[in-house]
Amino acid sequence: MLRLNLILLALIVASALGVVAAQHKSRKLVTEIEREQERMRALEVEFGQLQLEQSTQAAHTRVEKIARTRLAMRAPAVGQVLAVDAPPAKGGK
Repeated sequence: MLRLNLILLALIVASALGVVAAQHKSRKLVTEIEREQERMRALEVEFGQLQLEQSTQAAHTRVEKIARTRLAMRAPAVGQVLAVDAPPAKGGK
């Protein structure tokens, strides 16, 4: 009987240690998930800011202004413009 009690006690202690280890691992994983979710939110904010900056940088008026001022570019004269027909698409009509 004493031997059975010691075996049961050992099983209970092992089970309790398993529960504690599982809870610890679970808490670590939850903390890691929360950290990654916060990182995801920060990256989403940064992405939105970059999209806004891109739309600002690529605005037609800004590009045209830079082309005229920094690169001394200008629109071609009417006689310098050539219209070229695109070849038909492959497999098209």
